[in-house]
Amino acid sequence: MSRSRRVPCTLLSTFAALLLITGAARPLHAAPARGNLLIIGGGDRPASIMALFACLAGGAQGKVLVFPQASERPEAGPEIEKELRALGIGRVAVVAVDHAGADTDEALRLADGATGVYFGGGDQAKLMAVLLGTRLARRLHDLYDAGAVIAGTSAGAAVMSRVMITGDEKRPLSKDESWQTIEADNVITAEGMGFLVDVIVDQHFVRRRRHNRLISLVLERPSLLGVAIDEATAVWVKPGGTFEVVGEGPVLVLDAKAARVVRDETGYGLRGEGLRLHVLRPGAVYDLAAREVKQLGSAPASPATPACPGK
Repeated sequence: MSRSRRVPCTLLSTFAALLLITGAARPLHAAPARGNLLIIGGGDRPASIMALFACLAGGAQGKVLVFPQASERPEAGPEIEKELRALGIGRVAVVAVDHAGADTDEALRLADGATGVYFGGGDQAKLMAVLLGTRLARRLHDLYDAGAVIAGTSAGAAVMSRVMITGDEKRPLSKDESWQTIEADNVITAEGMGFLVDVIVDQHFVRRRRHNRLISLVLERPSLLGVAIDEATAVWVKPGGTFEVVGEGPVLVLDAKAARVVRDETGYGLRGEGLRLHVLRPGAVYDLAAREVKQLGSAPASPATPACPGK
């Protein structure tokens, strides 16, 4: 299996604009936030991706908050904590709170000084049931504005966008078949964390053949850019509003903003023309605001672990 090219960990710009914190998410076409997003498509997490996260989080001087609530496995939090400590991150705190706990002063104090956040995999609805509308969720946006890196895998990737795919559909063909159609008002969405506003994230994409649900969503909501990340792959969203593909697999970008979309007489069936599709490989760079590929990228021949400046 191919592996990621060497990805330098860049210093965060000291000139990124600060916004007044209102608790609402900001679109990427506005003044960019100062932090980074590392959105992982699930499955195996290559060492190169996790080393990049450790780098962006500050390494031995960093403090990372782990949110394991998407998982039903009690051991998920300690397992992630162990993995991150092995990467050399100085402090790792598992935030094991419920919705009420996410509104407490104690939870906010736990977030003090955090340079990174990591959302684990599982069921994204469970994670948002804990965080949505809480003081802690707003604090995570504050951390991002202040330069923290926000990372998540699988379910933790899905929560990154404001419009979040839940994984459920309204009209499955049968209990054993899912995502067999391309149609409107079928894919169930909910409110996510909103670090990305004009984007909707899908994960495990190529491996689990999730094309139909994301095509349906972007045709139904052309203002949303579909970013589909395969397993063992991540998009690194940088402070300036571009993302770079890192890891081993492809990232697909679906753009229906300029497409002509028509529904049939039922209101559900979707037709369209002019839907743009980009298939990006590690090293590719995409501008989210301009909605254009800056660099196409190619799968590297050999692996590399990202290097932190001065290390």
